Amino acid sequence: MNDARIHTQLAINFAIISILAFGGANATLPEMHRMVVDANHWMDSATFTRLFALAQAAPGPNVMVVTLIGWQVAGLLGAFISTLAMVVPSFFLTFGISSFLPRWRQLNWYKLLEKGLAPITVGLVLASAYLLTRNTSISIGAILVTAAAVGYILILKRNPIHTLIFGALLGAAGWI
Repeated sequence: MNDARIHTQLAINFAIISILAFGGANATLPEMHRMVVDANHWMDSATFTRLFALAQAAPGPNVMVVTLIGWQVAGLLGAFISTLAMVVPSFFLTFGISSFLPRWRQLNWYKLLEKGLAPITVGLVLASAYLLTRNTSISIGAILVTAAAVGYILILKRNPIHTLIFGALLGAAGWI
C-alpha cells in the first residue's frame, strides 16, 4: 500500500472517529484498535497497547495516542495527519454548537441527550479498558492492589494520589 493511500486512510478514519469521540480519545480506543490492528493490519495488539501506555505515561492530552499511532503507521507525516484529523473536526463541531448551547440547555430533548450520552461514554471507556487488559498479563498482586486502591478511594474517600504513590513503590520494588 502506498504512502498517499495510508495517509488518506489515516485522515478519513481519524476524522470520523473525531466526530464520534464522546468521552474523549480514550473512549474511542476500541474503534482505533479495530482500524489499525484488525482492519488494516498496520500493527499488532501488543504494539497498540504499548503506544497507549506510552501516551498515558507522557504528560499531555489523551489524544497523544493518535499521534503515536500515526507515527508508527506512517512516520512524521502520519503523526501530523492523524493528529489533525482527530482534533480539527471535533474542534469545528464543538465551536459550531457552542453558540447554541445556552438555549439548548433549557430544552427537554437536550437534557435527555446529555443523560443518554453519559452511560454510552461509560460503556465506551469500559470497552477500552477491556481491550487494553485483554492484551496484558495481569498478576494476582496487580488485581489485589487495584481492588485495594478502589476501596481506598471510593469507600474511605481518600485522595487518589496516595494510591498512585503506593502503586509506584510496589512496582519499583518488583512486587507487582
